[in-house]
Amino acid sequence: MANKKKILILGTAYPFRGGLAAYNERLAEELQQTDEVEIWTFTVQYPKLFFPGKSQFSTDPAPTHLKIKRLINSVNPLNWLVTGRKIRKMNPDIIITKYWLPIMGPALGSLLRLGKRKHTKVIAVLDNVVPHEKRPGDVAFTKYFLKPVDAFVAMSQSVLNDLRVFEPNKKASLIPHPIYDNYGALITKSAARAQLKLDPNKKYILFFGFIRQYKGLDLLLQAMADERLKKLDVHAIVAGEYYEDAAPYLELLQTLQLGDRVLMHTDFIPNEAVKNYFCAADLVVQPYKSATQSGISQIAYHFEKPMVVTNVGGLVEMVPDGVVGFQATPDPASIAAAIEKYFVDNREADMVEALRKEKLQYSWSRLANEIKTLAAGN
Repeated sequence: MANKKKILILGTAYPFRGGLAAYNERLAEELQQTDEVEIWTFTVQYPKLFFPGKSQFSTDPAPTHLKIKRLINSVNPLNWLVTGRKIRKMNPDIIITKYWLPIMGPALGSLLRLGKRKHTKVIAVLDNVVPHEKRPGDVAFTKYFLKPVDAFVAMSQSVLNDLRVFEPNKKASLIPHPIYDNYGALITKSAARAQLKLDPNKKYILFFGFIRQYKGLDLLLQAMADERLKKLDVHAIVAGEYYEDAAPYLELLQTLQLGDRVLMHTDFIPNEAVKNYFCAADLVVQPYKSATQSGISQIAYHFEKPMVVTNVGGLVEMVPDGVVGFQATPDPASIAAAIEKYFVDNREADMVEALRKEKLQYSWSRLANEIKTLAAGN
């Protein structure tokens, strides 16, 4: 096709793991149905000093259907100069990059300045503008990144509001995080529980994802000690790697005597195992203390699992209260009450039906089309 656009995605992709890589790769799959797409990812993403997990790298096989090059060193300005020149030589029509942490601002902002030509349009997909965990330099790094961007896609209203503090006039669209449909098809609850060696008859809630302070696992553990959930014999599965000191959580487990009711699966969950955890659960709980949006909600939508979320940031935009889940305040009693209500009122069937309808609006084609519309309009 003569009118194919040349599109470059800058950011995390294989061999790096996690939600950022999954997002960029899935977006590339969508865009390359009509255009030429490359992803340029990192040689060094986070120096070990700044990376709290066990490994940054995937153990999955490389995706053979995507063109991925490892070219970017996030902390080496000489690399930015060399890679920026390579971008200019490639001469892309559209550059897409996600923004999630201010420490990425200098590298990505420099690549955009060095790489874009006059006709090149830069679209930034914003996970956050203001980070959850603030550090010196955040504002300066964010301003530096935002300046060469032509237009933005914000994934929640709260992120769009934050953007407008920095960039009041540039074009921006609100497109919620699309469904993560790249973790395989749904399987039955009984099959998933057999895979995880779980009791087929118990009530299970799921906390999924990296464990960081703002995600509120401590609130969920305190909620699990609530007499209402003890009486219902609710069990929790915590599936995700510690991105901070495990000791406070282990101490809570012991102090609250939760050992037999909370299953801690605190290694990184590989892609092929994700479906087992979501499909085994009755309910996904996101007890966040702060949030913009969450890819966990979009995995739950894909696997048609009702949710309990706290009413912070963009979480409430994704989970209509009483429709596909319940909203709670970020405190243990409120979280426990929402979980209790789900089980006592026997809401699974009607919420699953609502999830099937709601998730139709969260398509990758909608995101891809909006990116191209923004690029054409600048």
